[in-house]
Amino acid sequence: MNLALWIAAGLLAAIALTGGVTKTFVPRAKLAAAPGGEWTGRVGAQYIKALGIVEILAAIGLILPAVLDVAPVLVPITAACWVVLMIGAMITHLRDGGWKFVLVNLVYLAIAVFVAWGRFGPHAF
Repeated sequence: MNLALWIAAGLLAAIALTGGVTKTFVPRAKLAAAPGGEWTGRVGAQYIKALGIVEILAAIGLILPAVLDVAPVLVPITAACWVVLMIGAMITHLRDGGWKFVLVNLVYLAIAVFVAWGRFGPHAF
Protein backbone atom coordinates (compact mmCIF):
# COMPACT_ATOMS: atom_id res chain seq x y z
CA MET A 1 0.00 0.00 0.00
CA ASN A 2 2.89 2.34 0.74
CA LEU A 3 4.13 1.93 -2.84
CA ALA A 4 0.65 2.65 -4.23
CA LEU A 5 0.47 5.83 -2.16
CA TRP A 6 3.90 6.95 -3.40
CA ILE A 7 2.88 6.28 -7.00
CA ALA A 8 -0.40 8.16 -6.53
CA ALA A 9 1.36 11.12 -4.91
CA GLY A 10 3.98 11.15 -7.65
CA LEU A 11 1.35 11.04 -10.37
CA LEU A 12 -0.61 13.83 -8.72
CA ALA A 13 2.57 15.87 -8.31
CA ALA A 14 3.36 15.46 -12.02
CA ILE A 15 -0.17 16.56 -12.92
CA ALA A 16 0.06 19.56 -10.59
CA LEU A 17 3.49 20.55 -11.89
CA THR A 18 2.40 20.32 -15.51
CA GLY A 19 -0.72 22.39 -14.91
CA GLY A 20 1.15 24.86 -12.74
CA VAL A 21 3.95 25.47 -15.21
CA THR A 22 1.42 25.83 -18.02
CA LYS A 23 -0.70 28.36 -16.13
CA THR A 24 2.34 30.27 -14.92
CA PHE A 25 4.25 30.58 -18.18
CA VAL A 26 1.85 30.16 -21.12
CA PRO A 27 0.17 33.40 -22.25
CA ARG A 28 -3.49 33.80 -21.31
CA ALA A 29 -4.65 34.09 -24.93
CA LYS A 30 -3.07 30.76 -25.78
CA LEU A 31 -4.61 29.12 -22.70
CA ALA A 32 -8.05 30.50 -23.59
CA ALA A 33 -7.80 29.04 -27.10
CA ALA A 34 -7.00 25.55 -25.81
CA PRO A 35 -9.76 23.00 -25.16
CA GLY A 36 -10.87 23.32 -21.55
CA GLY A 37 -9.15 26.66 -21.16
CA GLU A 38 -12.11 28.85 -22.04
CA TRP A 39 -12.38 30.01 -18.44
CA THR A 40 -8.99 31.71 -18.65
CA GLY A 41 -10.48 34.29 -21.01
CA ARG A 42 -12.85 35.43 -18.24
CA VAL A 43 -10.30 35.95 -15.47
CA GLY A 44 -7.26 38.12 -15.07
CA ALA A 45 -3.77 37.03 -16.04
CA GLN A 46 -2.56 37.48 -12.45
CA TYR A 47 -5.24 35.11 -11.18
CA ILE A 48 -4.13 32.45 -13.66
CA LYS A 49 -0.48 32.90 -12.70
CA ALA A 50 -1.34 32.72 -8.98
CA LEU A 51 -3.28 29.52 -9.57
CA GLY A 52 -0.28 28.14 -11.47
CA ILE A 53 2.02 28.95 -8.57
CA VAL A 54 -0.39 27.23 -6.16
CA GLU A 55 -0.27 24.13 -8.37
CA ILE A 56 3.54 24.18 -8.45
CA LEU A 57 3.58 24.45 -4.65
CA ALA A 58 1.13 21.53 -4.49
CA ALA A 59 3.51 19.43 -6.59
CA ILE A 60 6.30 20.25 -4.16
CA GLY A 61 4.08 19.61 -1.12
CA LEU A 62 3.04 16.18 -2.35
CA ILE A 63 6.61 14.86 -2.56
CA LEU A 64 9.29 16.94 -0.89
CA PRO A 65 8.17 16.78 2.77
CA ALA A 66 8.13 12.98 2.68
CA VAL A 67 11.38 12.65 0.75
CA LEU A 68 13.23 14.99 3.12
CA ASP A 69 11.35 13.69 6.18
CA VAL A 70 10.66 17.29 7.20
CA ALA A 71 7.03 17.78 8.27
CA PRO A 72 5.72 14.82 6.24
CA VAL A 73 2.21 15.62 7.49
CA LEU A 74 2.22 18.26 4.73
CA VAL A 75 1.72 15.49 2.15
CA PRO A 76 -1.85 14.56 3.19
CA ILE A 77 -2.63 18.22 3.93
CA THR A 78 -1.56 19.11 0.39
CA ALA A 79 -3.65 16.23 -0.98
CA ALA A 80 -6.69 17.50 0.95
CA CYS A 81 -6.13 20.99 -0.43
CA TRP A 82 -5.91 19.47 -3.92
CA VAL A 83 -9.38 17.98 -3.35
CA VAL A 84 -10.74 21.48 -2.72
CA LEU A 85 -8.93 22.79 -5.81
CA MET A 86 -10.44 20.02 -7.96
CA ILE A 87 -13.94 20.79 -6.69
CA GLY A 88 -13.41 24.37 -7.86
CA ALA A 89 -12.06 23.13 -11.20
CA MET A 90 -15.08 20.88 -11.67
CA ILE A 91 -17.46 23.78 -10.98
CA THR A 92 -15.56 25.96 -13.43
CA HIS A 93 -15.66 23.33 -16.18
CA LEU A 94 -19.35 22.65 -15.51
CA ARG A 95 -20.10 26.30 -16.25
CA ASP A 96 -18.49 25.88 -19.67
CA GLY A 97 -20.21 22.55 -20.33
CA GLY A 98 -16.88 20.73 -20.36
CA TRP A 99 -18.06 17.36 -19.04
CA LYS A 100 -14.92 15.65 -20.28
CA PHE A 101 -12.79 17.93 -18.12
CA VAL A 102 -15.11 17.48 -15.14
CA LEU A 103 -14.51 13.73 -15.37
CA VAL A 104 -10.74 14.26 -15.60
CA ASN A 105 -10.87 16.50 -12.51
CA LEU A 106 -12.95 13.84 -10.74
CA VAL A 107 -10.19 11.29 -11.36
CA TYR A 108 -7.59 13.74 -9.97
CA LEU A 109 -9.86 14.33 -6.97
CA ALA A 110 -10.15 10.58 -6.35
CA ILE A 111 -6.36 10.17 -6.44
CA ALA A 112 -5.98 13.04 -3.97
CA VAL A 113 -8.59 11.51 -1.65
CA PHE A 114 -6.66 8.23 -1.77
CA VAL A 115 -3.39 9.96 -0.86
CA ALA A 116 -4.99 12.03 1.91
CA TRP A 117 -6.79 8.99 3.36
CA GLY A 118 -3.70 6.80 3.20
CA ARG A 119 -1.27 9.32 4.63
CA PHE A 120 -3.58 10.69 7.32
CA GLY A 121 -4.73 7.21 8.29
CA PRO A 122 -3.34 3.70 8.09
CA HIS A 123 -0.12 4.48 6.21
CA ALA A 124 1.06 7.74 7.75
CA PHE A 125 4.74 8.55 7.59
